Amino acid sequence: MKEVRKTFAMMLAAGLSAATTAAAAEPQGVGNAPLAIPTFHCLGLYWSPPGGAPDKEVKVRYRRQGAPEWKEALPMRYNPIPKTDEDLADYRGSIVDLKPATTYEVQLTLAGTQTSTNLTATTWSEKIPIGETVRVENRDTPLAITESGTATAWRVYDGRGATIDVRHQHDSCITVNASYVILRGFTLKGAGAASNKKKGIIGAIRIEDGHDIVIEDCDVSDWGRLNPKTGFGFDYDAAIFSNSKALKRLIVQRCKLHHPTYDGSTWYEPKYPTHTMGPQCITLYNTAGNHVIRYTECFSDLDHMYNDIIGGGSNGSFRGSPGPDSDIYGNLVSHCWDDGLEVEGGSRNVRVWDNFITQCMMSIGNAACSIGPLYIWRNVVTHNQWQPNATGGYFLKMGYAGSEDWMTGHQYIFHNTLFRSDEYLPTGGFGGNRIVKHTVSRNNILHIRDAKGRSHSDAKQNTDNDYDYDLYNGQVPAGCEAHGVRGEPTYAPDAGYDAASKTGRFQLAPNSPGAGAGRPIPNFSDGFTGKAPDIGAHQRGAPPMRFGVNAQQP
Repeated sequence: MKEVRKTFAMMLAAGLSAATTAAAAEPQGVGNAPLAIPTFHCLGLYWSPPGGAPDKEVKVRYRRQGAPEWKEALPMRYNPIPKTDEDLADYRGSIVDLKPATTYEVQLTLAGTQTSTNLTATTWSEKIPIGETVRVENRDTPLAITESGTATAWRVYDGRGATIDVRHQHDSCITVNASYVILRGFTLKGAGAASNKKKGIIGAIRIEDGHDIVIEDCDVSDWGRLNPKTGFGFDYDAAIFSNSKALKRLIVQRCKLHHPTYDGSTWYEPKYPTHTMGPQCITLYNTAGNHVIRYTECFSDLDHMYNDIIGGGSNGSFRGSPGPDSDIYGNLVSHCWDDGLEVEGGSRNVRVWDNFITQCMMSIGNAACSIGPLYIWRNVVTHNQWQPNATGGYFLKMGYAGSEDWMTGHQYIFHNTLFRSDEYLPTGGFGGNRIVKHTVSRNNILHIRDAKGRSHSDAKQNTDNDYDYDLYNGQVPAGCEAHGVRGEPTYAPDAGYDAASKTGRFQLAPNSPGAGAGRPIPNFSDGFTGKAPDIGAHQRGAPPMRFGVNAQQP
């Protein structure tokens, strides 16, 4: 382990004790004034106080407006990123697990000083104001959405009971050039013109321009084109696609995105190493962010595999995918030969939690995180493979994209579980032995396939990492995991994922290593009883975890 920022390590060791819609106001320049950017369940915070410095964190506390008691949140670390205006402030961070349509008071204090500021912010409401509703009937030509609603009267395109099947005669089923619109209940098939053999990405739903767009309760399948040069599907062809740099506040919820037309290639086709190529469920390129992807089921079969499932680019950049101030949670993600969730690029206040990820090569791609912070917590991953009947990759990809120079953002990895459902556990925890920088790990079950593998990387270029209170069976660098637990988890008798109900129980048995052995993390370890939380994603006594279209936040 290289040198750790001592203030943050000491904080964790101490265990620190009017509703808006998605059409939130545009953030203004920050300067020394604090800024909060909301989603349904989170607030992204930004502040540049005078006197900020690497040895001074910003303490964060919050409460519902008018509530008597304050709650602690995770402190923010000083981390200005030069040569970009995408970082917004010297200090960045998030408050998570909030309630929708709720106003919160937030207090920020520069540690060791009298410098403090207060602000209020309101999370998004799940009740979006509806204006005109346009009923859409069955059709075999694309639907072009060009008429916008307003912030107080969203325009609904209602496709419930309707199927748009363009029979591979057109590249899209729906194109969007509008704002404040809701696409509801569509069944979409056949996107990707068979005659189109050119490079470029098609989308069954293609967002060309606009902002504040909701895609909900849609079923998308049979999309993509055959690349005659490879014999596999064209790379990145997607159920939902956008490369609009102006796109903000895209909400994808309770959709089923499944079974593209053509198969994606493995890393071994035609021979190793050849990067995977093929379709994806959601492809976003360098958008403006503030998106939410939740309660969606992305799945397929071994004959119709994805490249990445949710991802895009550019990885070596200050934007990337999904874009800043974005949330990915409650999703069911399976069947790809590369990354299940790709959260790469700037990752400025990007938050990933409560997802079930299986049948992937890498569970989560996070190379690189250039701005941060990136938060990954309470996810359950299982069954990693490079190709059929072979072992796979890692829980987290780690490493860099193009250059180590992009590895300048902080990452927080808390309360995740690598669950053994069969012999195909991940072969590594944090990137095998790839480069890892600026990463804090707490309360994770890092159960990998072989104890000779690496639960944590020990690459010589690693710097500013802090690993502790994890349950692990693989190799870890000397000097880390001072309070970690070496061993393998034992689960409660009814543990596992139930495909019929799309629920899971991943709780430790009372006598398992890691039970009650975690460390309380402000705002991330709520809900446990006793002196300490369990290590892992699923606290004993909690209800079953639920994923996909019937999921919801507690």
